[in-house]
Amino acid sequence: MDPLSEVIGLLRPHAALSKPITGRGRWGVRYAAYGQPGFALVLEGRCWLAVEDAEPALVDRGDFVLLPATPAFSLMSEPGADCLPVEPTNVAVRHGDATGEPDFRMFGGAFQVEPAHAGMLLALLPRVIHVRAADRGTERLARLVDLIAEECAGVAPGRDMILERLLEVMMMECLRGNGPAGNGIGERGLSADLLAGLRDGALARALEALHADVRAKWTVAGLAKLAGMSRSAFAARFAEVLGCSPIEYLLRWRMTLACDALRRGGVPLDRVALAIGYDSASAFSTAFRKRFGCSPGAYGRAQQTGRTAALQ
Repeated sequence: MDPLSEVIGLLRPHAALSKPITGRGRWGVRYAAYGQPGFALVLEGRCWLAVEDAEPALVDRGDFVLLPATPAFSLMSEPGADCLPVEPTNVAVRHGDATGEPDFRMFGGAFQVEPAHAGMLLALLPRVIHVRAADRGTERLARLVDLIAEECAGVAPGRDMILERLLEVMMMECLRGNGPAGNGIGERGLSADLLAGLRDGALARALEALHADVRAKWTVAGLAKLAGMSRSAFAARFAEVLGCSPIEYLLRWRMTLACDALRRGGVPLDRVALAIGYDSASAFSTAFRKRFGCSPGAYGRAQQTGRTAALQ
């Protein structure tokens, strides 16, 4: 499995709620921060989006917007419109004039990702991804937009399930970075680090090898050889692009896999340790405690308790 597929697999993204949004005339709404990924697809007309009081940016027909952590934001028919505070719901919403044919239609909602790994999503993506219909090089995304728009307009059997799957694919396309991820509203976060690394041919070879065998006794020299670079040049480029050393990246990924296994439960500690490259459960426990300030067992119990409470 390639590195990005592994990350997406751990995130387990799925569309949690979605709804049609329409408007007519002059209108504006303001949402509080939500925390989970939110999305919007403009089907007709246009609106203006302001994220956390930033300057409004035009979102036109056919545009797709993904907010990986959904900060506070405002939507409005035009800059300067008064924005009323509203709460997110899973039912259709009408803004502005209550009568007459709407001049604006949008499909919006939210995704859910595995809570334990939500921070990983934020590290991979900019604060806001804006895929513009007018941009070149977005043909795949444009086809997905067309399919989503068709499903929104129809009432065919299985519509809701198909919409959910199409939205999940749309999110994954944004994660892959095939769209103009850094060319939208707002600024990139501290990293789109893994994505940037995978676009770098030399670093990609090292990252793919590391992910393919996380148990190996990797060294900077060994990874540099795979990248076809000197040790010093590889270490410098890796740190510049991914924001940490190769060995720190390996440790972070090992601990991410460990946390996922502990959260799901049912795997003995020694097997978790061996699966991610530690010779013994005690060596793994020492590294885990140093990283998180608690034992693997305590972490697993806390995560399991939290999951049980969430399901009740």
